[in-house]
Amino acid sequence: MTVETAELDDAELIRRSADDPGQFAALFDRYARQIHLYVARRLGTQAADDIVAETFLAAFRRRNTYDHAFPLARPWLYGIAGTLVARHKRQEERLLRALSRTGVDPLPESMADTVVRRVTAQGRERELAGALAALSHGDREVLLLVAWEDLSYEEVARALGIPLGTVRSRLHRARKKARAVLEEE
Repeated sequence: MTVETAELDDAELIRRSADDPGQFAALFDRYARQIHLYVARRLGTQAADDIVAETFLAAFRRRNTYDHAFPLARPWLYGIAGTLVARHKRQEERLLRALSRTGVDPLPESMADTVVRRVTAQGRERELAGALAALSHGDREVLLLVAWEDLSYEEVARALGIPLGTVRSRLHRARKKARAVLEEE
């Protein structure tokens, strides 16, 4: 960010970016880290990288609709990021509900894994997917990181940026709810 752009408010940068798209980069420099932290708290670090990129791309594409009466673009950017986070969560829930209905995981697996899974699961995949879909996002995220990715509690805490005690309580709650659903079936 140059000295000149550092002194400009967000609305002026957006206004100038109509003629000089490079001006918009100053907004990224100002707010990308904050938006990333917010999204990472909601979805985890890996998803946050994608959401932040999508947020600024969407903002850049819609910059001509920005209301220049507001000198700070930060709330506008958080609004875009929040919409993308919600879309991400809906997609995850749809995937889990589809798995619950069909019993087919869209991710490919080896034949050996398929055989082992089929023998051990004994047709419980649909019920488990339904139980996962019913969990809160935070509980589901912790459970999946432990069960699918084999992360330790400490690694989950680090990955999600939450205290170790929160990981333990979320995992306990998620296991309890999943067990209850599976025992009902």
